Amino acid sequence: MKGVRVEGIRGGPQAAVRDPELFEEFYRRHVDAMTSFVARRVADPHTVADLTAEIFLAVLDSAHTYRPGRGSETAWLYGIARNVVAGEYRRVARETARDRRISGRRLLEPDDIARLEDKLDAESPGRRALAALALLPEGERAVLELIVVDQLTVGEAAAALGIRQVTARVRLHRARKSLLGEADPAALDPYGTSLRYATGGEA
Repeated sequence: MKGVRVEGIRGGPQAAVRDPELFEEFYRRHVDAMTSFVARRVADPHTVADLTAEIFLAVLDSAHTYRPGRGSETAWLYGIARNVVAGEYRRVARETARDRRISGRRLLEPDDIARLEDKLDAESPGRRALAALALLPEGERAVLELIVVDQLTVGEAAAALGIRQVTARVRLHRARKSLLGEADPAALDPYGTSLRYATGGEA
């Protein structure tokens, strides 16, 4: 269940970057949520720490872009966090592509292949669930992630993505409809009630 949203600090992010004490308050207010946001998307603890720090460094550069009329400071911060994590994804993709070009595939023994095939069979429901999400258009997937995974309200998700609330609601509706129409319901089971909620099913 979503908790009650607390109000932002005095003067918002603009004031925080000018006052060390206010920035510490801003950091303490949001660091746990930002760490959780990154940890849901990155498996390495060192990378989680680095990206969380990058989010707050980005605040220092982006504080002047915050507009209270467009949403809460929390929603604005989630927008920054999405950009930081997306940048990390791009960096990893570039490094992976480079590594593939300079290294050959490891030779596998027959026992290794059999073991991996067993693993692939066991994980097929999870792959189907992820494939269903991956087929969603980027805008719909982003709204679904922020609302279902990160527990933002529709308004906060809209602000984080820089879109209108009505647009966010339409994208969320389309995402749920797509998942109901294309995803194997059995494939959603390993992911618990969150994806069932995403499709409008019983929690």
